[in-house]
Amino acid sequence: MADTPHRALLPAGLRDVLPPDAAFEARVIEDLLGCFAAHGYERVKPPLIEFEDTLFAGPGAAMAEQTFRLMDPVSQRMMGVRPDITPQIARIAAFRLAKAPRPLRLSYSGQVLRVRGTQLQPERQFSQAGLELIGSAAPAADAEVVMLAVEALTRAGVRDLSVDLNLPRLVGTLCAGAGLPAAATRRIKVALDRKDAAAVAAHGGPLAALFGRLLAAAGPAARALAELRASELPEAARRDAEHLAETVALIAGRAPALTLTVDPIEFRGFEYHGALAFTFFSLSTRGELGRGGRYTIGDGAEEAATGLSLFMDGVLRAIPAAPARRRLYVPLDAPAEAAVRLRAEGWVTVGGLDDEGQGAETILAEARRLKCSHALIAGGVRAVGRAKGDG
Repeated sequence: MADTPHRALLPAGLRDVLPPDAAFEARVIEDLLGCFAAHGYERVKPPLIEFEDTLFAGPGAAMAEQTFRLMDPVSQRMMGVRPDITPQIARIAAFRLAKAPRPLRLSYSGQVLRVRGTQLQPERQFSQAGLELIGSAAPAADAEVVMLAVEALTRAGVRDLSVDLNLPRLVGTLCAGAGLPAAATRRIKVALDRKDAAAVAAHGGPLAALFGRLLAAAGPAARALAELRASELPEAARRDAEHLAETVALIAGRAPALTLTVDPIEFRGFEYHGALAFTFFSLSTRGELGRGGRYTIGDGAEEAATGLSLFMDGVLRAIPAAPARRRLYVPLDAPAEAAVRLRAEGWVTVGGLDDEGQGAETILAEARRLKCSHALIAGGVRAVGRAKGDG
């Protein structure tokens, strides 16, 4: 007989979030969204599941391989569980809010589910919180999104922030301009993704020297931008490089102490990012805090947009845990107004259910069992302390 699976076993990349972590995450998300709201970003709430033909439209098409699919028993149509929220915001902006004045500023939070995790982000289900600025192609729009993320993360307690900026379509543009076949382009992309200089030299063909220089230039923004300015680039790539340089200048002017790096040939951004992408890190923790970049939305007449998604698992690892709130045990026969007053003073109250008429020691023991630091006894607050015999 096969062993019965353990009821607490979860699939890889999924986990339960328990107290106090779940409450802490909720508070941090509300703080982030509050910061976005203070800058004019209005919250929207898209559904967890959509029909495939809407979920995969526009930028959503790039996330199709990461999407869990299921059949809708009502309509008999295929649906997908969202792997990312940005494509849903693009749909809302293009259709539901098509007549809203631009630039449109929206924010959101919610759970996403992906088929696979990554080395930097092994979780397959996690919370996203983000914002989208829709209707402007100006470098100032990209700079606003980056700076707002910096402000929100700093307020949340993240230290040693670093922003890495990239040109996701640069490699493809250069390969197409040089007339390289698809197979050669794939080999070059693999070599660049692995940061393998020898393989870049072997497979780069007429672009080997340029890719080698750009690979070596990755690092502090000033050095990478200088190499881009000195390189002979096709017109489309030149425009993207100039847009990047203007965005970096705006960010550096507003936050001169912020660590800015540029990797011109990195294509780490979401698959739908084009001219510009950026990723947030903290030097004090591993993994990404979030990523964003420029993309387009709409059917036919494309509209420029810049978005940012923060990954709450990474954000929570990068900030100090919130101090535990004071927990007060309130016996069943305590006056109700006393508990109301104490909650207004910041206490978390835990009510007794069957201790009416019990003595002080019994109440203290029950408070200790329920992990309360204090108990309300005879109208006064008393520290619980440790039981006799505790180490």
